[in-house]
Amino acid sequence: MTYPPNADPRREPAPDRPDASAAVPGQRGVRSVAAERLRAVATTEPGRLQVIGAVLALLVVAFGAVTALEVSGRASAADDVVTRSQPLSADAADIYRSLADADTMAASGFLAGAEEPEDVHAQYEEDIREASRLLVKAAAGTDVSSSSAGEIRTLNELLPEYTGLIERARANNRQGLPLGGAYLRYANQKMTNDLLPAAERLYAAETGRLSTDTADARRWPFLALGAGVVALAALVWTQRRAYRRTNRVFSRGLLAATAAASVVLLWLAVGHTVARAELRAAMTHGQESLDVLNKARINSLKARANENLTLVARGAVLTADGTQDKYETDYGAGMKALGEQLTTAGRLADDSRGREPVARAADAVSEWQERHRRARSTDDQGDYDGALKQIIGAKDSTGESFALVDEALEEALGQEQSEFTGAAKSGRGALGGLPVGAGVLAVLGAVAAIAGINRRLSEYR
Repeated sequence: MTYPPNADPRREPAPDRPDASAAVPGQRGVRSVAAERLRAVATTEPGRLQVIGAVLALLVVAFGAVTALEVSGRASAADDVVTRSQPLSADAADIYRSLADADTMAASGFLAGAEEPEDVHAQYEEDIREASRLLVKAAAGTDVSSSSAGEIRTLNELLPEYTGLIERARANNRQGLPLGGAYLRYANQKMTNDLLPAAERLYAAETGRLSTDTADARRWPFLALGAGVVALAALVWTQRRAYRRTNRVFSRGLLAATAAASVVLLWLAVGHTVARAELRAAMTHGQESLDVLNKARINSLKARANENLTLVARGAVLTADGTQDKYETDYGAGMKALGEQLTTAGRLADDSRGREPVARAADAVSEWQERHRRARSTDDQGDYDGALKQIIGAKDSTGESFALVDEALEEALGQEQSEFTGAAKSGRGALGGLPVGAGVLAVLGAVAAIAGINRRLSEYR
């Protein structure tokens, strides 16, 4: 054997290697079969029907899944409105009211002299306990990183300071020491400048969360509605196509699928419309009224505290310009705001059960203001004891008028709270069974669509 020049005779020549790009016979067979199937699908009626059946089933199932997903989110938001955000908003308002009422009771007890009336002291203690209890409850239902949690921490830190000042004022008052009045005024400043603003911010934050949850629950499920329209359009097109090719009007399977999709779409549209309307009614006729009435009640409490402190301070605390008694000025501003809020609450009330207590409160406010003017005139004439009787006396006093205002506002709040809860629960109920119902009907519709297509396929076998 001869070898080429410079070749190593000990090495055998390498065998020829097949081209890597050459197809393996088995692979070429698989591709061929796949191509033939694709051609069959594209060129034969049975193949097209198989594709149509698969697409219809997918569209119906997708419609059900999207509906279940979107409605679940809105139902969850509606449930939050009923069980979390609105109760927390109401608790925040009660925290504010309890703190303001405690301040009012502390001033009333101080005015009564060294022997504080037992009922006044008991009410003060109850207000402090209620505020503490509600703060614990609010903390349990609030995210620790939220602004509400920060306000709750502030209130928990400041409340013991306030109660400590009140106890010092009470102890000095029992001994007849004038220092008690200074402690009471300092406690009132801490309540007015620190505690009540923090409680107001807490109420604003929780009311804002309520508005957010309501808006989330009321958002239209556009994706689900669009998916439903597409699925129904595809089902109608399929039946029209079958009729034009076979002259057969009905396909039971496709009719059942169309009926199932129609029920889900109608249920979705009607259920969400009802939920939106009920939640809107809850916010408009319930929460807006609650907000105004809560502010009115708080202003009445603050006005009462300022009225009491006018006699406690006896002109020792002036406005920034030094021309007016600060507490008397604050009383006037609070009563003006109270009157405006009662007018708004009467307009928002949508029936006699809501308007009647608001009207009683307005009448009691007018009487309160008249009695206050007489008390101030008596005090200006130097008759402190006579003015004190007109402020905290058991009969024909401003305290009696304040009690009537507070009682009427409490009744109005109860009525509006009942209306809100009823409307919000109706809105939640309108979405209740829709996620599960949509899923079940979608599966049944998809099965029916496949059965209808298979019935047509059987005619070609």
